Amino acid sequence: MKQSHFYIDRRKFLKLSGAFTGSLLLSSFNLSANGKTIRIGLVTDTHYADADARGTRYYRESLDKMREFVGVMNDEKVDFVMHLGDFKDQDDQQLEEDTLKYLRDIESVYARFKGPRYHCLGNHDVDSIRKEQFLSNIENTGITKDRSYYSFDQKGMHFIVLDANYHEDGRNHFYKEGADWTNTNIPEFELEWLKADLERNSKPTIVFCHHPLFEYFHGQSQMHVNNYKQVKAILEDSGKVMAVFQGHVHEERFDHQGGIHFATQMAMVDGSGAENSSFSILEIDRKGIQLLGYKRASDHKMKK
Repeated sequence: MKQSHFYIDRRKFLKLSGAFTGSLLLSSFNLSANGKTIRIGLVTDTHYADADARGTRYYRESLDKMREFVGVMNDEKVDFVMHLGDFKDQDDQQLEEDTLKYLRDIESVYARFKGPRYHCLGNHDVDSIRKEQFLSNIENTGITKDRSYYSFDQKGMHFIVLDANYHEDGRNHFYKEGADWTNTNIPEFELEWLKADLERNSKPTIVFCHHPLFEYFHGQSQMHVNNYKQVKAILEDSGKVMAVFQGHVHEERFDHQGGIHFATQMAMVDGSGAENSSFSILEIDRKGIQLLGYKRASDHKMKK
């Protein structure tokens, strides 16, 4: 049963203060003709599978958690929803047909959102199925099925989705063939596309990627993209990128580097029960950016 109004009352927010790089002062944002706020539903790391819980991950419960997320986003009438990756998972048998069923099941719930919806590709999205199989069974509104990285515009802003699920030589990751989840890369052809996309665009820009695009270690594990410095340089040089939102690490972290805000989001899959879900609404207007956190999403302030 949806309990959106209760959790709307409990939502928390952070405000990303200060001006951004280049000429993109917040007061000059051409967000829309009448300056309406852009509101985006953010969720990450649902890891849905019909599998027993392991550690903090309650795989089966992600289906109900996603139902609540979609219900709240419909009630809030956000402009679009973005999943930051690890949409689904696999069970111990790792059978392709079962993994595809889990993907279709969670996508059928996500598809109940009454508006555009998008995905970032996570490492668990290419475990026992290939990248092409994942993409052919989900929808990124207005984007062709062969695109794992892409961009689109909304209300005077530009949005870029990146894919780091590649070997250093540009081959797609497929974990059943032995890919290393700590060895992720934005290949040269994607970097060239990113440069060209930013050059063509004159709008303030938000970037989404499953893997962190700033240095991030969790214990001994590398969580960031191998060539994150190259990616960051392109984003910084453009003078157009306001912020980057990421998943993967299952925890919140906020940083500000080179005039760009970086934010990682908590995982929906962690913890049993609806109270342990996690998702956010990202709001952008002429005054700045704020994240409205639901459930386990906590209050944070980011400074220049």
